[in-house]
Amino acid sequence: MIGQKQVPSRLGGIEVAVEALSVRMAARGHDVTLYNSCRYEKSEKKVKKRQSRWDYRGVHIYDRSAIPVKGVSAMLSSLTATLRALSEKYDCIHFHAEGPAAMSFLPHLLGIRTVVTIHGLDWKRSKWGKFASWYLKQGEKTAVACADEIIVLSRAMQRYFWETYRRQTVLIPNGIEKPILKKAQLIRQKWGLEKDSYILYLGRIVPEKGLEILVEAFKQVKTEKKLVIAGGPADTESFYRKLQNMAEGDQRILFTGFVQGEIMEELFSNCYFYCLPSDLEGMPISLLEAMSYGDCCLCSDIAECAEVLDGFGYLFKRGDCEDLRIMLQMLCGNPERIQACRSQVSDYVCSRYNWDTITEQTLALYARDNSLD
Repeated sequence: MIGQKQVPSRLGGIEVAVEALSVRMAARGHDVTLYNSCRYEKSEKKVKKRQSRWDYRGVHIYDRSAIPVKGVSAMLSSLTATLRALSEKYDCIHFHAEGPAAMSFLPHLLGIRTVVTIHGLDWKRSKWGKFASWYLKQGEKTAVACADEIIVLSRAMQRYFWETYRRQTVLIPNGIEKPILKKAQLIRQKWGLEKDSYILYLGRIVPEKGLEILVEAFKQVKTEKKLVIAGGPADTESFYRKLQNMAEGDQRILFTGFVQGEIMEELFSNCYFYCLPSDLEGMPISLLEAMSYGDCCLCSDIAECAEVLDGFGYLFKRGDCEDLRIMLQMLCGNPERIQACRSQVSDYVCSRYNWDTITEQTLALYARDNSLD
């Protein structure tokens, strides 16, 4: 697999998905190798590199050091990873995301079975410049022309590829595991947060997540609850600072920075409800996670969020600050609606989006031409 930044990690949905798939494939006896695209890690003002080849839960991992230059590092990392993979004579090479998919023509030319998962239309993301957006779109077109199979995560994405390219794709969504709920302990010590005392956003801090209208709408909501924005910037430090500046003067808005482990589990376990105001998604793993914890969720009405919610939550009009304010105020004043949603959502999402089933579907796709049976 090629395209993830670092496994294990929670840097993004791709990393979560690749880890979930690869460790399950390895547990079933398959030989799985991941080519991570890692940036150099700085510690105590010294530049350190991780061990280049290591194993994790039965999965072989190569850490390919990426040049930390926005718009270039991913391209070079995908190229070097693909060239290395071609020398290993794998039965199948699986690219994740549109940028890495630009290299899918190489194994295709050599007759190696090639699978691409499109996690979202990355070329639409506002953080990219003109060249990067163009390159990502070329990756999409290369996948259409060269991949033996294209996996998409939603029906909306399936329609896009058919209407745009007349290309058949296979719908295999992301999955989730049923978590263990945690009491508010670390988050109480660190930020004074109690059960049901806050609305939560947890994910990457990037413009397409709709966080500007979330902050603006929440500032107009009459409530004592806090708004917790949990996550770190992804090459978007200036946008992160902009959000912090927008929130100045409202002591109810809390920025935690990047979270994982027990703190993340406590945040999901104890929020009043979860809010995902995105303008653009592939399939939001953070939404699946929130639902798996039994959280009531409020999302923008984009197709990718509405498909996951499937009526087990609330929607507002994408990009509409006033509609978001109305929904935030309504949910803050109606705890009975929150509780009614909580009673059903976890069992629903964990049964529908199961990683074991998704792993079997992916393995079957690898072997579809019978060469891997």
